Amino acid sequence: MADQSKNTNTPGIFELNNGSMQVKISNFGATITSLSVPDKNGKLADVVLGFDSVDPYVNGLAPYFGCIVGRVANRIKEGKFSLNGVDYTLPINNGPNSLHGGNKGFDKKTWEVAGHKKDGDKPFITFKYHSADGEEGCYPGAVTVTATYTLTSATTMRLDMEAVPENKDTPISLAQHTYWNLSGHDSGNILDHRIQIWGSHITPVDQHSVPTGELLPVKGTPFDFTEEKRIGDRIGEVGIGYDHNYVLDCADQEKDGLKHAAKLRDGESSRVMDLWTDAPGVQFYTGNYVDGVVGKGNAVYGKHSGVCLETQGFPNAINQKSFPCVVVKAGEKYKHTMLFEFST
Repeated sequence: MADQSKNTNTPGIFELNNGSMQVKISNFGATITSLSVPDKNGKLADVVLGFDSVDPYVNGLAPYFGCIVGRVANRIKEGKFSLNGVDYTLPINNGPNSLHGGNKGFDKKTWEVAGHKKDGDKPFITFKYHSADGEEGCYPGAVTVTATYTLTSATTMRLDMEAVPENKDTPISLAQHTYWNLSGHDSGNILDHRIQIWGSHITPVDQHSVPTGELLPVKGTPFDFTEEKRIGDRIGEVGIGYDHNYVLDCADQEKDGLKHAAKLRDGESSRVMDLWTDAPGVQFYTGNYVDGVVGKGNAVYGKHSGVCLETQGFPNAINQKSFPCVVVKAGEKYKHTMLFEFST
């Protein structure tokens, strides 16, 4: 692995290992390709969907497995926005919308490895990417982006994302798009996983999955996970599955200045993942469009094989003045932290 860090412009896979958990991360898209944590009996399993080598990611076979998406995560309606009196038009790559930064977002770029400590105390890797002015034919201003993954304790991983626009105001909203299956990546669907989400509202969407601008209380609806419930219980009532932004408005605990976003639990292995963040929302997505993707060890990933919990700014916030603002002024710093805490 060490040899790859000498030539960080080549897509490769790098390891973090603290003796309790092992994580493999690529500099292509700052992508988590593997994350192994113990179950109740101490048995390790890889709990993220992905591929054994970097090639399928580079060749576009991953439906955003494990990557960081940007410059703006999620959907921008019709790929259009206005900022400081200028109209911008993005590539359309998801129905009538622009999704996850466009045709070649941050997930499809090779990031520089700016620092890497493979093992010992608090192993980490830092990726750096320079997003040019006019990237994707549209985004205003150059932006310097960094992402640092750190194993902060035996079974905890922290992700710190930062971005600084150099010369123009610009929308920035990054998200980490890992598909989790706490039974193991090759164990089938996640419908028996249980989840709690610290959000009492969602941002309801139109027929093209773009928020309408309203906030909908989840109480009494199939979207209510304010108390822990099985994911599959009412999934049949929400079309092909969950793909919705939750407003993180009912956190009752803080950790390291972060609020509790979600708790995901697998009964069979007893693995639990607690997610903490400083972002205003989280996209709860149940892998509705995954269809026969051949992944690690020739595992075939089908519909609902994994669940994504993408903490984020609200989708289409650049066009919804009532949503928390995603515009970062030139010279100011965007910050977004996620804490993934595993237990049994």
